[in-house]
Amino acid sequence: MEGDAPTSSKTFSGIPEAVFVDNVDEFMNLPENSGGVDKVLRRLDEQHAKYKFMESTLASKRRRLRQQIPDLSRSLEMIEKLKAQKEDMETQFLLSDQVFLKANVKPTETVFLWLGANVMLEYSLEDAENLLTTNMATAKKNLACVEHDLDFLRDQWTTIEVNMARVYNWDIKKRQAAKASSQ
Repeated sequence: MEGDAPTSSKTFSGIPEAVFVDNVDEFMNLPENSGGVDKVLRRLDEQHAKYKFMESTLASKRRRLRQQIPDLSRSLEMIEKLKAQKEDMETQFLLSDQVFLKANVKPTETVFLWLGANVMLEYSLEDAENLLTTNMATAKKNLACVEHDLDFLRDQWTTIEVNMARVYNWDIKKRQAAKASSQ
């Protein structure tokens, strides 16, 4: 999976990497942090919120892919049954929620597949199997990429949370030192 990642980043979807603040004094002396601790903490909090939003988006994509893979698998199983079928077969199929219909299925060489956006096309059994197999492989690869990016995101928001705590603690120590020197 690592070989599939873009060379310029550690993620598939281009999530920016959070920089760990090792030396808070040096970090706070950077020109972009001249606005004070409150602005730095606000900026870190905004970055944290962005990571959380990205996590939400990727989690919904993961849910969709986790639903899609079993659907594709069931469709491939049905294609295999239709290819092996030599005589009429009685079955039940889902018409709508909780409503099943009994049907006699004659041997066939074609199937209709929903492609999305209210589009259905007729395919030969072989073409349908090829399409579904390709879609399954793509869905599994995409799921692996999403899982990788979610792991990366968790590391990034943890880094941001640690940075926020370090800056906050640095500010408290600085205030305590200033208070102690003024007494």
